[in-house]
Order: sequence, then structure tokens, then C-alpha cells
Amino acid sequence: MVELTPVAVTKVKEILTQQSPSPAGLRVAVVGGGCSGFSYHMAFENQVNEDADTVYEFDGLKVLVDQMSAMYLDGVQIDYIETIEGSGFKFNNPNVKSTCGCGSSFSV
Repeated sequence: MVELTPVAVTKVKEILTQQSPSPAGLRVAVVGGGCSGFSYHMAFENQVNEDADTVYEFDGLKVLVDQMSAMYLDGVQIDYIETIEGSGFKFNNPNVKSTCGCGSSFSV
């Protein structure tokens, strides 16, 4: 199960309204690469792959997760934070064993 906090949902919906044409949903995935082996990927999708995607819905926002990424994202919480250093989406993943110094990649 993937969870988006209400703040993250609000921010994604805000960005979504600026897209044309309007996407079908937000894809959240894990891709190979980065210092520790894996990194997170978020992008808007124009269509849902009914056979391969798990679709989560948060206040009308569809979040799409492919089968391969699902095993790495089980239990993850995605938040949106704003600090003096900057703002962005933060992944809180209970499956992560280690992260790199830059904070954008992880290993399980």
C-alpha cells in the first residue's frame, strides 16, 4: 500500500491543474540507479495500464504503481515538505536499509 499525506495530495493536484492535456494520474515508481541502487520516480501518466498497474485513489487523485515497483513501495508514505533549505516530496519507506548522502537513492 502506498500512502500520500493530505499535503502531498494537495500539492500534486495543484501541479496537475497546470498540465495540458489533463493526465490520468500520477505514476510513482522505483527505478534502478543512484548511489545506493534504487531511486524514486514520479511523473504524470496519460493512461492507466489496467493489466499491470495498481491504482490508489486519494481525494480524487489517482496514483499508479506498476507491479515491479509495488514490492519496493509497500508501506511507503509520500509527503510534501517545505523548509528553509527547499521544498519537495519526501518518501518515508519502512523497507529501506540504507540511503546515500544525497538522499535521493536507497537500497533494500
